[in-house]
Amino acid sequence: MMSTSESKRERVHVAVHGRVQGVGFRAFTASAAARHGLTGWVRNRIQGTVETVAEGTRPQLEAFLRDLRTGPGPSHVDDLQIEWLAATGEFSDFQVRWTV
Repeated sequence: MMSTSESKRERVHVAVHGRVQGVGFRAFTASAAARHGLTGWVRNRIQGTVETVAEGTRPQLEAFLRDLRTGPGPSHVDDLQIEWLAATGEFSDFQVRWTV
């Protein structure tokens, strides 16, 4: 039986700083989200960061964050700004969105 912390869904909002645009970071993020069973989205930001929102259990999200810190081969992640929030359940899948 799952403990409460393993079954309760949470949301994480992340801004990824570094060399993260033009290096396949959004596709990498979407692949990592799928591998960890997460829902949400990822997009580039005009100022050069990548922004992502993901929902899942705390262990799933922590594994996702470990992947984001590594990034795809040509990327270089300097920092993750992480905000933990309550899950809303509004997403049915994980999408790559347009730059804003």
